[in-house]
Amino acid sequence: MSKVIIIAEAGVNHNGDINLAYKLVDAASEAGVDYIKFQTFISELIVDKTTQKADYQKTKLREGETQFEMIKKLELSFEDFHKIKKYCDKRKIKFLTSVADFTSLEKIDEYILDYIKIASGELTNKLFLRKVALKKKPIILSTGMATLGEIEEALFTLQNEGIQRSDIIVLHCNTEYPTPMNDVNLKAMQTIADAFKIKVGYSDHTLGLEIPIAAVALGAKVIEKHFTLDKTLPGPDHSASLEPHELKAMVVAIRNVEKAISGSGRKEPSDSELKNRVVVRKSIFTSKKIFKGEVFTESNITIKRPGDGIAAVEIDLILGRTAAVELEQGRKLEFKDIQW
Repeated sequence: MSKVIIIAEAGVNHNGDINLAYKLVDAASEAGVDYIKFQTFISELIVDKTTQKADYQKTKLREGETQFEMIKKLELSFEDFHKIKKYCDKRKIKFLTSVADFTSLEKIDEYILDYIKIASGELTNKLFLRKVALKKKPIILSTGMATLGEIEEALFTLQNEGIQRSDIIVLHCNTEYPTPMNDVNLKAMQTIADAFKIKVGYSDHTLGLEIPIAAVALGAKVIEKHFTLDKTLPGPDHSASLEPHELKAMVVAIRNVEKAISGSGRKEPSDSELKNRVVVRKSIFTSKKIFKGEVFTESNITIKRPGDGIAAVEIDLILGRTAAVELEQGRKLEFKDIQW
């Protein structure tokens, strides 16, 4: 079983401050994730200046602010990202970023990324998908707000431009922040895998740790989860993000689940438990004194630990037979005690 890829989604939780971005890199590195992911964009190219915020983006600190005004404050320069990429290399954590405009897409070539991440909002942006496919790089595709048909169309667009299906990982996702538990619909991840015979993962916006962990148990190959240094910081994503200690706990839990589901699938005793059989399983004992020639019945024998005598499973072999010798109460039966 291949190792689950864990992506710590810093997104815009740097609040437009490169020093905060460095601290996010530190936290992600210490948590043991595989990648830290940011969002690279030019505000003027991805949102009209009159566009209003989504409900989850609205805070009392920025009432009356448009979506454009909000994300402009969260924009980092390409020079900033080059510095962040170098800092990631120093901290031995892999750098990822999602892009949503053509200029940013061209610039990320300089970062030498393992994957191009396509956010949910670009799933139906066919022109953008074609440009991404021309980069001939593996792709991670988020599918928030999408139908199965829209995912199929996006995959067709990418493959039509030469991307192999084996180089695409599709992430089930819900774009509400935070996602209500009854809207998670984790089974949809398996539906995507079955429908398209493709690698799948899960991009999580719920509160807490349990849903990404459950996704791994259900077959996710990639987990993406927002994190922040402090949930109370101003900004659209902080409140639905994990803090560093929670991120570390999620990583530990996912790695444990990986181990737990990596077995052969055969039901057989493990090496670690074999030593317990003799003390946990049971043997056949006398429950009272039994005279030579007396018949063994449920009234004069009993079952108790340890399991190093005649095994409890052999009870039908013993009942109805007679004692070969006189036996004291509490004796662990041996085959020589029985008249055959």
